[in-house]
Amino acid sequence: MHPSFDLGFTSLPAYFSLLMFGFTLAVLLAHREGARRGMDGNSILDLGLLMMVCGLVGSRVLHVLADGHFWDYVHLCTDPSQVAGLALGGGRRCVDDAQCLQAGLGDLCEASTGLCRQAQDCLRVAKIWYGGYVYYGGLLLAVPVGIWFVRRRRMSLWAMGDLAGFGIPLGLVFGRLGCYLAGCCFGGTCASPPGIAFPRWSPAWHAHLDAHLIPATAAASLPVHPTQLYEAIFSLVICLWLWRRHHRGVRFLGENFFLFIGSYAVFRFSVEFIRADERGAWLGGLLSTSQLISVPLFAWAAWVLLRGRAWPHEPALPGADSDAATED
Repeated sequence: MHPSFDLGFTSLPAYFSLLMFGFTLAVLLAHREGARRGMDGNSILDLGLLMMVCGLVGSRVLHVLADGHFWDYVHLCTDPSQVAGLALGGGRRCVDDAQCLQAGLGDLCEASTGLCRQAQDCLRVAKIWYGGYVYYGGLLLAVPVGIWFVRRRRMSLWAMGDLAGFGIPLGLVFGRLGCYLAGCCFGGTCASPPGIAFPRWSPAWHAHLDAHLIPATAAASLPVHPTQLYEAIFSLVICLWLWRRHHRGVRFLGENFFLFIGSYAVFRFSVEFIRADERGAWLGGLLSTSQLISVPLFAWAAWVLLRGRAWPHEPALPGADSDAATED
């Protein structure tokens, strides 16, 4: 666990820094690949920036509403003492407020516990650099906004979708590495390899302490599944696979996008069973929010892939044949 990058003169939150790096790399890769195929590079960059905003806003909204942290944001505005404190990297105790501010973990150092705590902040929900996102929230906002933007610019909708097919998982690789460094999105206990123990004051440590699995004096959590790394590895494999398909050719425009949507839905539905962090629970705790969203997304992708034609249909572009706009 290493929640921030210490640059000497300041610190950057590891999760948000890696998330932005992944976003930027994905947009630049899509720009390069799109330009190779004669697509408008400026429009691709504009779309990438718009998708970045949609991803942050949508994932933030779903986090607040469905991840079980709604009342933390309320308490930050009404009574910050009811919100759990955070430790410095490696479980170190803070000694003054400056350390907490520099690490981006809070405004105040609580002397009795050595934890960083937040001052009253009614705008914390809008401060996205502190983290707190649900990937599917960003996707659900980005898809309709992206369709609107692409059609407004009179670009090929599903040609852009094929670029997103390997661009999105590339961004996810770095986002999940950021999760690992921040200690969030951890899995259930795992006594044998590849189980990893997170240090004192980490989210996993707090969860195990609350569940009475470890004493308050424990230096680390119990070993847990590093589900963040599982997803980073899976996303990298999907990215490389679909990038290769993009170069070798697809059956129809948009196929790469739906291959990503379907395969990620299957993986996400499965890995949620071994995750142990708070992420919303429905149907009596049987399924998480992401699992519920994965089901219709998989159905959409499977239907499109079986019929061999992307949906929604793409209107004919000026000077282009109707079928050429949707099929290779």
